[in-house]
Amino acid sequence: MQTHVFKLFVSIIIVLTFSLTKVVNAQSNDDKFVVVLDAGHGGKDPGNLGSGYKEKQIALNIVLKVGKALEKNSGIKVIYTRKTDVFVELRERAAIANRADADLFVSVHCDSHNSSAHGAGTFVMSLAKSSQNLNTAKKENEVIFLEDNYEENYNGFDPNKPESLIGISILQEEYLEQSIQLANLIQDNMVKLKRKDRKVKQDIFWVLHNTYMPSVLVETGFLTYKKEGAYLNSAKGQKEMAKSISDAILTFKDKLDGNVGKQIINENIKDTIPNEEKPIKNTVFKIQIAASSKALEPKAYNFKGLKNISRIKAGTLYKYYFGYTSDYNKAQKLQIEAKNKGYKDAFIVAYKDGKLIKLSEALKSEVN
Repeated sequence: MQTHVFKLFVSIIIVLTFSLTKVVNAQSNDDKFVVVLDAGHGGKDPGNLGSGYKEKQIALNIVLKVGKALEKNSGIKVIYTRKTDVFVELRERAAIANRADADLFVSVHCDSHNSSAHGAGTFVMSLAKSSQNLNTAKKENEVIFLEDNYEENYNGFDPNKPESLIGISILQEEYLEQSIQLANLIQDNMVKLKRKDRKVKQDIFWVLHNTYMPSVLVETGFLTYKKEGAYLNSAKGQKEMAKSISDAILTFKDKLDGNVGKQIINENIKDTIPNEEKPIKNTVFKIQIAASSKALEPKAYNFKGLKNISRIKAGTLYKYYFGYTSDYNKAQKLQIEAKNKGYKDAFIVAYKDGKLIKLSEALKSEVN
């Protein structure tokens, strides 16, 4: 009896200790920039086997090296969708990132083709130019056939049917601009290694489709191209590719933190809007000038003298907007003013009834 009570007591202590540890860890990571790294394929899904190399292992080796480099930064928390040779469903990869409320999602792969195609490229989730790159998306999406109950889990989605691809909703659209920024940084770094530049492209990938943060898929090269396959399978090649990706992520984070002022205030303050704002009934245009993990007071001294600044929290990022107008012509002038102040990436966003809508939709309704 005493032994049973003792074991029960020990079990309770272990559970409490584990629970408290989880709470402490969660609190200690609240202010960190969370990056989810996804090694493509794994387990029963080997990926492509061009020239006899295994995509799943090369992708994992690169991801682990990326993570190791990022973990040296005390302001970054790294989460992996897999750290070993295991099978992870596509929808679960996105779910891992969403549950972590991540700031970035980066998926690493190796490409293949029945020609002499070679070079490195990056992809972001978008319907805009999907028809140009349908073959790449099709290959990466076909892994769903290895999953149990895939027809139910993916709502009848069939990677072999273009019309099925076009039916995917664009949950990533809000983060497209930032996804492209990160993709460009990664692509530029890979090109510096004298890799053939296959550019930043937009396509429809299930692994990116359901993530609620800036997300990028990296095709590090073609295993089917003998010279490139040998490079990616080598320790040197994997080290260089990992550095290209990790350096880009660090630069991306620095840009986010650096494109606003350095003064930080209590993050518990409420999101603010200009005093002159009224309930939105029709379309309203604003100029997005920055996005950062820092919560800054929306005052002119934090934004190079620009006034009429508003701030909205989206996930773990704070988005900062300049101006407020229902006149698109005036919005264009405000965009020019922001760019002249140094916000070269400033762009116009539209709201209708308080909800973010496509700019094209806003302009179409204005014409009608």
